Amino acid sequence: MSKEHTLAILKPDTVAAGNVGNVIRVLEKSDLRIVAMRMIKLSLTEAKGFYAVHRKRPFFQSLCRFMSSGPVVVMVLEGKDAIDTWRNMMGPTNSEEAPKSTVRGQFGTNIERNAVHGSDATETAAEEIAYYFPGIDLI
Repeated sequence: MSKEHTLAILKPDTVAAGNVGNVIRVLEKSDLRIVAMRMIKLSLTEAKGFYAVHRKRPFFQSLCRFMSSGPVVVMVLEGKDAIDTWRNMMGPTNSEEAPKSTVRGQFGTNIERNAVHGSDATETAAEEIAYYFPGIDLI
């Protein structure tokens, strides 16, 4: 696969624990490059919009309340196979099962407070990047 982009979110638990710099250091040691980044505070409505794909799942309300509970850092990552690379770096969704060598294993605590988010496919990445960085020109 060629160079691609993916969205990464450092979730409220990561920000509150003071681990933003730690996660960025992990990224800086990887083959991924941060090409856009900003800290925002999602409203409950914005969180529901972003996670709308999960609206019928039992965890939807809890996830949206969590994601709107404090600031998050959203980033666009770029690199060869960026989506798979970031997902492998993140580790399994449930931080309790994530190897300590992964971001979730180091900084997450459970399945919901799992430190980070990453796009799961090229199409999803494009939609998610546009949600947080409307009009961004990724060359």
